Amino acid sequence: MSNGGTFCRRFLSYEDTTSLTTMLTSTLSLYRNAFAGLSNDIWRLALVTLINRSGTMVVPFLTVYMTIHLGYTLPQAGFVMSCFGVGSILGTYLGGQLTDRTSYYKIMFWSLFLSGILFILLGQVRELATMCLAVFILSTVADSFRPANFAAVATYARPENVTRSFSLIRLAINLGFAIGPAIGGILAHWFGYNWLFWADGLTCIGAAFFFRLTLTEKREPSHDAVEQPTGPIKQSAYRDRQYLTFIFFITLTAIAFMQFFSVIPVYFKEQFGFNEDQIGYLLALNGLLIALVEMPLVYRLDGRVNRLLLVSGGAAFIGLSYLLYWAFDFWSGIAVIAIIVITIGEMFNMPFANAYALARSNPRNRGQYMALYGIAYSIAHVVSPTVGMQVAGRLGYHALWMVLGGLCLVAIFGFLSLKRRQQLALS
Repeated sequence: MSNGGTFCRRFLSYEDTTSLTTMLTSTLSLYRNAFAGLSNDIWRLALVTLINRSGTMVVPFLTVYMTIHLGYTLPQAGFVMSCFGVGSILGTYLGGQLTDRTSYYKIMFWSLFLSGILFILLGQVRELATMCLAVFILSTVADSFRPANFAAVATYARPENVTRSFSLIRLAINLGFAIGPAIGGILAHWFGYNWLFWADGLTCIGAAFFFRLTLTEKREPSHDAVEQPTGPIKQSAYRDRQYLTFIFFITLTAIAFMQFFSVIPVYFKEQFGFNEDQIGYLLALNGLLIALVEMPLVYRLDGRVNRLLLVSGGAAFIGLSYLLYWAFDFWSGIAVIAIIVITIGEMFNMPFANAYALARSNPRNRGQYMALYGIAYSIAHVVSPTVGMQVAGRLGYHALWMVLGGLCLVAIFGFLSLKRRQQLALS
């Protein structure tokens, strides 16, 4: 009893209490500073994004839905997801062209509204050929939103807060992703998959009208992105060789990362026997961690560490997450650890890659630059499920994890090579 009392007195000593108070105060100050100074329009845009992404229920469960409930084989499900990717490429390209020529504002509204209707209709599709066509049309419409949204961030953000503004949007995306799959898993498990399509569709439509009601269009971007030492590039994005090389390595990283939305849910069900609501909670962990950590992380690192170095570090963590599945596939607890690792990789890779892409553009070619960045992920939507499902179906998951680790390794060296080239150009 005496020893216990002594321990408690030591544990609750003045020095320890002061140290704990200082740590809490420092943490709160870090969070306050991370969110300070962002424009009201950026906060409204983030809220639109949160509403939209809180309905993200169909895509994370689409492969499980097709293989378990519609009876598709893994290669068939992979082909459907590749059609999603082809539509995404087309939609992102069209969205970028229209953003430069017309209005990001109209594209964002109609993309949200029409994709909501298409999600509801997708729930009625059963046959493979019709599913491929429906998914292609849906992703074409939905992903025309992406370059327009990038342009909107560049328009509404203050010049000194561009990277943090992107991170706030990503926070909204991932907080929504923490909500959407968790609710989607519950709906699918207890009430049936049809509810997922309705929930996803209605949240898209709701986000469209909230966007129209709360944000007004700004015709001219509020600033020219000049955050990189090289300054914005005046030529076409399609002639910027350094940027095209950067996009190539981003595509490799994205191919690996996108397995998180196609193969990983199926792997969790087959390898560990998780049901849909358990898978939903695991996927939601990714979004929750990003919502809690990314903004302070970006606030601490942006402008202090070279962006390409951070992007390469992110690729390393993404590759490591798949190697953990390779090494510990006998233990279901590795699912939590691997999701934490891939989330760390995402937080280092994506916001700083976003900012690097934007910083090379100017208001006249911003749609092109951001469309190319979006196309990298659209290509990944095509290649990732095809490679993932085919390799897993024919050679097994172990072979797939090695392939993905290899892609990330190539990307790491690619980003570091670009960093060296950038430093030589400035010397």
